[in-house]
Amino acid sequence: MGYKEFVTRSIEKNSEKIVNLSNKIFDLAEIGFREYKSVEAFVELLKTEEFSIEKGIAGMPTAFKATYGHGKPIIGFLAEYDALPNLGQMGGCSIFSPTKENKDGHGCGHNLIGAGAFAAALAVKEYLKENSKEGTVILFGCPSEEKGNGKTIMAREGVFNGTDIALTWHPFDNTSVFDYGTLANVSVFFSFQGITAHAAAAPEMGRSALDAAELMSVGVNYLREHIIPEARVHYAYRDVGGIAPNVVQGHSTVHYFIRAPKSSQVKEIYKRVIDVAEGAAKMTGTKMSYDLYAGLSDFVPNHKLSEVVHESMKEIGAPEFDDKDIELAHKFFNSGTPEEIEAKKLAIKVKYGEERAKEFFEKPLDMKIPPLVWGNKVLAGSTDVGDVSYVVPTAQLSYATATIGTAAHTWQMTAHGNTSIAHKGLFAASKALALAAIKVLEDETLLKEIRNEWEKTFDNQYECPIPADVPPRLND
Repeated sequence: MGYKEFVTRSIEKNSEKIVNLSNKIFDLAEIGFREYKSVEAFVELLKTEEFSIEKGIAGMPTAFKATYGHGKPIIGFLAEYDALPNLGQMGGCSIFSPTKENKDGHGCGHNLIGAGAFAAALAVKEYLKENSKEGTVILFGCPSEEKGNGKTIMAREGVFNGTDIALTWHPFDNTSVFDYGTLANVSVFFSFQGITAHAAAAPEMGRSALDAAELMSVGVNYLREHIIPEARVHYAYRDVGGIAPNVVQGHSTVHYFIRAPKSSQVKEIYKRVIDVAEGAAKMTGTKMSYDLYAGLSDFVPNHKLSEVVHESMKEIGAPEFDDKDIELAHKFFNSGTPEEIEAKKLAIKVKYGEERAKEFFEKPLDMKIPPLVWGNKVLAGSTDVGDVSYVVPTAQLSYATATIGTAAHTWQMTAHGNTSIAHKGLFAASKALALAAIKVLEDETLLKEIRNEWEKTFDNQYECPIPADVPPRLND
């Protein structure tokens, strides 16, 4: 039996438990660092499949490590399972219908990521067992990708050390290998402490913390001209010092989010933003402090491993969506105002070209495996998979689990999460991941090439963007 036939048999044999796991995580929809019931669902299944479980790793109660086998190579799969706040939505419903029992929802498909990683790990476990192979498969349970950067903390604490390759995937509206990077970022709170005073009777006695926050924003806006154009600096006021304009504000806090294509670039911009904040404090006679909330590194795909993943995707093929799937996809595609639909069509034309766009308008589901094209592309988003890629050769893929044009972090993406469309993408992704893992498992020369590329890329240098003294933000 060939590798493809083996993983296909394994995943199809276990299809019911895989779908049930995905749907259970979908219904639970627990946000970052609170995924207690979701983790228990994984652990119960993994124990029945002979995995040894280590829970609460890296100081995070909802992080876990499930291991089967012994010796080298060590194959890691990355599972996610955290939901997004306020994105609760009835599954399969193309009309905005928030769920009443849970306001949160899987608007980024993490229920599918986790179930797909489980399915792939299970297939590799069965391969090791049936063939009496030496090797180890680990399913890493990674909490709070959305807000707390669980994998970043796991990388900082050495959880992935010794793993030979790491594989994962992401549900999207399209199918591809990640032949691009992602943005690194830091999330920082800047707080100013001033002195309150009567704004009319004794303004000279006051030192406005709100003035400091506003001057910081002015300074950062001028700074934008002098940083790389690919960088993004966002901010939001978290505390404006009260609601009384006749009181000089004695405190304020502003939340900054700094992104750039490389971690080193974020680090440099971050230092300059701190300088601006210090300047704003000096101008206003206030005191400034800052608290780094979270951060993550850019994703750097391992080319050799990604090529193995791409070949595996071509062997497995794209999901075979049927007429019912296409009918549901049309309902999602045509939801929204006429202006929104036209904007969506235009975006698809720009991204895929006129001919491909026509195919999507007829059947709005991605049913092709595109070529692998390396370049200097960077996705305008971030993922803590980036930190894994700095410490382990890593590759990830996406399979279509939603209607073309469906944006992540929306109720529409949530609504796809327990449909036949999503499940078919899930099965294809898990098969491709397992197939790629077995190919590496069976080819020592290939594994050396993957490792050599990684060592040349990183030279074993990793500086975690979350300092060692910053704990996981478990209660935020």
